[in-house]
Amino acid sequence: MPEAEAVIIGGGIVGLATALAVSRRYPQAPPLVLEKEGALAQHQTGHNSGVIHSGLYYRPGSLKAQMTVAGARRLVAFCHEHGLAHELCGKVVVATTPAELPRLEELRRRGLANGVQLEEIGRERLREIEPHAAGLKALHVPATGIVDYVAVAQKYAEIVRHRGGEVRTAARVLAIARDGGGWAIETNGGGVRARNLINCAGLHCDRIARLAGFQPPLRIVPFRGEYYRLLPERQSLVQALIYPVPDPAFPFLGVHFTRMIGGGVEAGPNAVLSLKREGYGKTDFNPRDAWEALTFIGFIRLAAKFWRTGLGEMYRSFSKRAFVRALQRLLPELHESDLEPGGAGVRAQALDPSGALVDDFAIQAGERVIHVLNAPSPAATASLLIGEAIAERAGQAFGWREQR
Repeated sequence: MPEAEAVIIGGGIVGLATALAVSRRYPQAPPLVLEKEGALAQHQTGHNSGVIHSGLYYRPGSLKAQMTVAGARRLVAFCHEHGLAHELCGKVVVATTPAELPRLEELRRRGLANGVQLEEIGRERLREIEPHAAGLKALHVPATGIVDYVAVAQKYAEIVRHRGGEVRTAARVLAIARDGGGWAIETNGGGVRARNLINCAGLHCDRIARLAGFQPPLRIVPFRGEYYRLLPERQSLVQALIYPVPDPAFPFLGVHFTRMIGGGVEAGPNAVLSLKREGYGKTDFNPRDAWEALTFIGFIRLAAKFWRTGLGEMYRSFSKRAFVRALQRLLPELHESDLEPGGAGVRAQALDPSGALVDDFAIQAGERVIHVLNAPSPAATASLLIGEAIAERAGQAFGWREQR
């Protein structure tokens, strides 16, 4: 059975950033990345809106806040260094009703506390930046940008291979067992023995943890976000990024407009429970995934508290008119005929048994294993720093000595 000093499960942007950091800091421990799909970055990394977040939204002092602000700068520098297409186009977060003004002020306070460059603007300045947007006040955040995260992830993998690591696709993990001082991992392509294991499996991180004998206190519940696209002749309605003031009770940012690095403008996403962990279509269904989500006490408690909000999101999923009404709060000139169906993504949202949506990154270490149990947006923006934090934790847990 082949042996590896470190196996990383998951070929999304967090798993690959972790492999990159391990290969840089610990060249004596070249990582082996196992990705179940035939290509890298096929799920959360490849189905997001491609935004380089600024760190505006997150609680000051949280890992999200710390890693996003610094991680965005690192990501932009990485893109410059490797010639990856990106743009710091800026965004506006718009308050459209008087009730949203206190929340906008709280966002301003958080952003300043996190060191984010921003400006509070009124209607006239908003119209200069986004001529078709409507609002009472807004925050202009010039450091927000756009990028192709699949291209970023592929570049991480290229560097890992160059440094002596291996990135193996079409390698679905079927079983994990303790094997002496390490791990025996069975995949559909054969077995591998790992001295150390890092779980970056995203939508399946809790299942991989259980395969490895760990009972995580969290459960992944998938939420699908659906998008529309502006027709080419109406893309001039949006110059860069236009966001609403988010509901502080949820980790979702509300439907918004995003100009894409490869061209075009997306509108969305909503947030509806997905009955399949990789379910990008409205009718996608997996009995195991649905059962695990619907019977989890944390989800039952969440649904009991926010069932009205959930029904509203489901209604918007099936009603284009309702979806457009939400978008028209930001862009009154928008019409249903201006939009065509777009893609969808599934967010790996961790819930705890109390029904709380886990907002911050969650990383837990055990004997010769590290589990990344929650790495939601803005994990792509912060991926370089998240990878370094996991690698540092790995060095401490696995007894690796850093080599510069």
